[in-house]
Amino acid sequence: MASLASLRKDYSLAGLAEADLARDPFRQFDKWFQEAEAANVIEPNAMTLATVDSDGTPRARTMLLKSVDGRGFVFFTNYESAKGRDLTTTPRATLLFPWLALERQVIATGTVTKISREETDAYFQSRPLGSQFGAWASPQSTVVPSRKTLEDNLRAVESRYAGQPVPTPPHWGGYCLNPATVDFWQGRRNRLHDRLRYRRADQDWVIERLAP
Repeated sequence: MASLASLRKDYSLAGLAEADLARDPFRQFDKWFQEAEAANVIEPNAMTLATVDSDGTPRARTMLLKSVDGRGFVFFTNYESAKGRDLTTTPRATLLFPWLALERQVIATGTVTKISREETDAYFQSRPLGSQFGAWASPQSTVVPSRKTLEDNLRAVESRYAGQPVPTPPHWGGYCLNPATVDFWQGRRNRLHDRLRYRRADQDWVIERLAP
Protein backbone atom coordinates (compact mmCIF):
# COMPACT_ATOMS: atom_id res chain seq x y z
CA MET A 1 0.00 0.00 0.00
CA ALA A 2 1.26 3.48 -0.84
CA SER A 3 2.41 5.59 2.06
CA LEU A 4 -0.49 7.66 3.33
CA ALA A 5 1.88 10.53 4.04
CA SER A 6 2.80 10.77 0.36
CA LEU A 7 -0.78 10.81 -0.97
CA ARG A 8 -1.61 14.34 -2.00
CA LYS A 9 -3.31 16.26 -4.79
CA ASP A 10 -3.03 19.85 -5.93
CA TYR A 11 -6.37 21.54 -6.57
CA SER A 12 -6.77 23.70 -9.65
CA LEU A 13 -10.25 23.31 -11.13
CA ALA A 14 -11.75 26.61 -10.01
CA GLY A 15 -11.75 29.46 -7.54
CA LEU A 16 -14.47 31.04 -5.43
CA ALA A 17 -14.80 34.79 -4.99
CA GLU A 18 -17.22 36.74 -2.83
CA ALA A 19 -18.62 38.45 -5.95
CA ASP A 20 -19.62 35.05 -7.36
CA LEU A 21 -21.82 34.07 -4.42
CA ALA A 22 -25.60 34.21 -4.26
CA ARG A 23 -27.21 36.39 -1.59
CA ASP A 24 -28.18 33.45 0.58
CA PRO A 25 -26.65 29.99 1.11
CA PHE A 26 -29.66 28.08 -0.18
CA ARG A 27 -29.43 29.59 -3.65
CA GLN A 28 -25.67 29.08 -3.63
CA PHE A 29 -26.15 25.46 -2.58
CA ASP A 30 -28.67 24.95 -5.37
CA LYS A 31 -26.18 26.36 -7.89
CA TRP A 32 -23.39 24.07 -6.74
CA PHE A 33 -25.75 21.09 -6.51
CA GLN A 34 -26.83 21.57 -10.12
CA GLU A 35 -23.17 21.74 -11.14
CA ALA A 36 -22.48 18.51 -9.24
CA GLU A 37 -25.35 16.83 -11.09
CA ALA A 38 -24.07 18.14 -14.43
CA ALA A 39 -20.63 16.74 -13.61
CA ASN A 40 -22.19 13.31 -12.90
CA VAL A 41 -21.07 13.30 -9.28
CA ILE A 42 -22.28 9.99 -7.82
CA GLU A 43 -25.21 10.62 -5.47
CA PRO A 44 -24.65 14.37 -5.12
CA ASN A 45 -27.25 14.44 -2.35
CA ALA A 46 -25.14 12.08 -0.20
CA MET A 47 -24.00 13.84 2.96
CA THR A 48 -22.37 13.05 6.26
CA LEU A 49 -24.60 13.82 9.24
CA ALA A 50 -22.62 14.43 12.44
CA THR A 51 -24.37 14.37 15.82
CA VAL A 52 -23.39 13.92 19.46
CA ASP A 53 -24.91 11.47 21.93
CA SER A 54 -25.99 12.17 25.50
CA ASP A 55 -22.41 11.67 26.72
CA GLY A 56 -21.02 14.14 24.18
CA THR A 57 -19.52 11.41 21.99
CA PRO A 58 -19.57 12.43 18.31
CA ARG A 59 -21.07 10.08 15.73
CA ALA A 60 -21.32 10.39 11.96
CA ARG A 61 -22.96 8.53 9.12
CA THR A 62 -23.75 9.00 5.43
CA MET A 63 -27.34 9.90 4.54
CA LEU A 64 -29.27 11.38 1.64
CA LEU A 65 -30.60 14.93 1.47
CA LYS A 66 -34.20 14.91 0.29
CA SER A 67 -35.02 18.60 -0.07
CA VAL A 68 -33.66 22.06 0.62
CA ASP A 69 -35.53 25.35 0.84
CA GLY A 70 -35.56 28.55 2.86
CA ARG A 71 -36.09 26.58 6.08
CA GLY A 72 -33.00 24.44 5.64
CA PHE A 73 -31.91 20.92 4.70
CA VAL A 74 -34.43 18.06 5.03
CA PHE A 75 -33.67 14.37 5.58
CA PHE A 76 -35.59 11.34 6.86
CA THR A 77 -34.81 8.56 9.29
CA ASN A 78 -36.04 6.34 12.11
CA TYR A 79 -36.71 8.48 15.20
CA GLU A 80 -35.56 5.57 17.39
CA SER A 81 -32.23 5.13 15.58
CA ALA A 82 -28.94 6.28 17.11
CA LYS A 83 -29.11 9.54 15.15
CA GLY A 84 -32.73 10.06 16.17
CA ARG A 85 -31.85 9.59 19.85
CA ASP A 86 -28.90 11.95 19.46
CA LEU A 87 -31.11 14.64 17.95
CA THR A 88 -33.62 14.25 20.78
CA THR A 89 -30.99 14.94 23.45
CA THR A 90 -28.91 17.43 21.44
CA PRO A 91 -30.91 18.93 18.54
CA ARG A 92 -27.88 20.38 16.78
CA ALA A 93 -25.90 18.82 13.95
CA THR A 94 -23.53 19.33 11.04
CA LEU A 95 -23.98 18.22 7.43
CA LEU A 96 -21.04 17.72 5.06
CA PHE A 97 -21.43 17.36 1.29
CA PRO A 98 -18.15 16.01 -0.19
CA TRP A 99 -18.18 16.81 -3.91
CA LEU A 100 -14.60 15.65 -4.34
CA ALA A 101 -14.71 15.40 -8.14
CA LEU A 102 -15.28 19.17 -8.24
CA GLU A 103 -12.76 19.82 -5.44
CA ARG A 104 -15.62 21.20 -3.36
CA GLN A 105 -17.39 20.64 -0.10
CA VAL A 106 -20.26 22.31 1.72
CA ILE A 107 -20.65 22.23 5.50
CA ALA A 108 -23.90 23.33 7.18
CA THR A 109 -24.25 23.57 10.97
CA GLY A 110 -27.38 24.44 12.90
CA THR A 111 -30.39 23.35 14.90
CA VAL A 112 -32.53 20.37 13.91
CA THR A 113 -36.29 20.03 14.31
CA LYS A 114 -38.85 17.47 13.14
CA ILE A 115 -40.93 18.43 10.14
CA SER A 116 -44.70 18.01 10.10
CA ARG A 117 -46.36 14.60 9.85
CA GLU A 118 -48.14 15.83 6.72
CA GLU A 119 -44.82 16.48 4.98
CA THR A 120 -43.41 13.20 6.26
CA ASP A 121 -46.45 11.26 5.04
CA ALA A 122 -46.27 12.87 1.60
CA TYR A 123 -42.61 11.92 1.23
CA PHE A 124 -43.13 8.40 2.61
CA GLN A 125 -45.83 7.68 0.06
CA SER A 126 -43.47 8.76 -2.73
CA ARG A 127 -40.88 6.15 -1.75
CA PRO A 128 -40.53 2.82 -3.59
CA LEU A 129 -42.66 0.09 -2.04
CA GLY A 130 -39.59 -1.86 -0.93
CA SER A 131 -38.29 1.17 0.96
CA GLN A 132 -41.66 1.57 2.67
CA PHE A 133 -41.54 -2.07 3.78
CA GLY A 134 -37.96 -1.64 4.96
CA ALA A 135 -38.89 1.28 7.23
CA TRP A 136 -41.25 -1.06 9.10
CA ALA A 137 -38.97 -4.11 9.03
CA SER A 138 -35.75 -2.62 10.42
CA PRO A 139 -35.40 -1.81 14.15
CA GLN A 140 -32.63 0.59 13.18
CA SER A 141 -29.46 0.74 15.30
CA THR A 142 -30.50 -2.19 17.54
CA VAL A 143 -28.60 -5.48 17.74
CA VAL A 144 -30.27 -8.29 15.76
CA PRO A 145 -29.41 -12.01 15.91
CA SER A 146 -28.81 -12.40 12.18
CA ARG A 147 -29.57 -11.22 8.67
CA LYS A 148 -32.39 -13.76 8.66
CA THR A 149 -34.15 -11.80 11.39
CA LEU A 150 -34.38 -8.77 9.11
CA GLU A 151 -35.49 -10.86 6.15
CA ASP A 152 -38.20 -12.52 8.28
CA ASN A 153 -39.34 -9.09 9.43
CA LEU A 154 -39.52 -7.93 5.83
CA ARG A 155 -41.62 -10.92 4.74
CA ALA A 156 -44.00 -10.32 7.64
CA VAL A 157 -44.44 -6.67 6.66
CA GLU A 158 -44.95 -7.57 2.99
CA SER A 159 -47.65 -10.04 4.02
CA ARG A 160 -49.33 -7.57 6.41
CA TYR A 161 -49.64 -4.83 3.79
CA ALA A 162 -50.07 -6.93 0.66
CA GLY A 163 -52.27 -5.13 -1.83
CA GLN A 164 -52.91 -2.09 0.34
CA PRO A 165 -51.25 1.27 1.03
CA VAL A 166 -48.38 1.16 3.50
CA PRO A 167 -48.83 3.73 6.28
CA THR A 168 -45.94 5.80 7.57
CA PRO A 169 -44.45 4.15 10.67
CA PRO A 170 -45.00 6.31 13.77
CA HIS A 171 -41.29 5.97 14.58
CA TRP A 172 -40.15 7.31 11.20
CA GLY A 173 -40.08 10.83 9.82
CA GLY A 174 -38.28 13.91 8.62
CA TYR A 175 -35.95 16.44 10.15
CA CYS A 176 -34.90 19.88 8.98
CA LEU A 177 -31.49 21.35 9.78
CA ASN A 178 -31.88 25.12 9.97
CA PRO A 179 -28.32 26.41 9.50
CA ALA A 180 -26.59 29.08 11.52
CA THR A 181 -23.56 28.78 9.23
CA VAL A 182 -22.93 27.30 5.79
CA ASP A 183 -19.35 26.99 4.53
CA PHE A 184 -18.51 26.68 0.83
CA TRP A 185 -15.03 25.27 0.26
CA GLN A 186 -13.24 25.26 -3.09
CA GLY A 187 -9.83 23.62 -3.38
CA ARG A 188 -6.99 25.84 -4.64
CA ARG A 189 -3.28 25.50 -5.36
CA ASN A 190 -0.71 25.36 -2.56
CA ARG A 191 -3.42 24.55 -0.02
CA LEU A 192 -4.60 28.19 -0.07
CA HIS A 193 -8.16 27.05 -0.56
CA ASP A 194 -11.17 29.36 -0.88
CA ARG A 195 -13.38 29.05 2.17
CA LEU A 196 -16.39 31.34 2.30
CA ARG A 197 -18.95 31.19 5.10
CA TYR A 198 -22.52 32.39 5.29
CA ARG A 199 -23.33 33.31 8.91
CA ARG A 200 -26.86 34.08 9.98
CA ALA A 201 -27.24 37.55 11.49
CA ASP A 202 -30.83 38.31 12.56
CA GLN A 203 -32.87 37.92 9.36
CA ASP A 204 -29.94 38.32 6.98
CA TRP A 205 -26.75 36.52 6.02
CA VAL A 206 -23.21 37.80 6.46
CA ILE A 207 -20.54 36.40 4.11
CA GLU A 208 -17.06 35.95 5.57
CA ARG A 209 -13.82 34.60 4.13
CA LEU A 210 -12.03 32.14 6.40
CA ALA A 211 -8.37 31.20 6.24
CA PRO A 212 -8.08 27.62 4.94
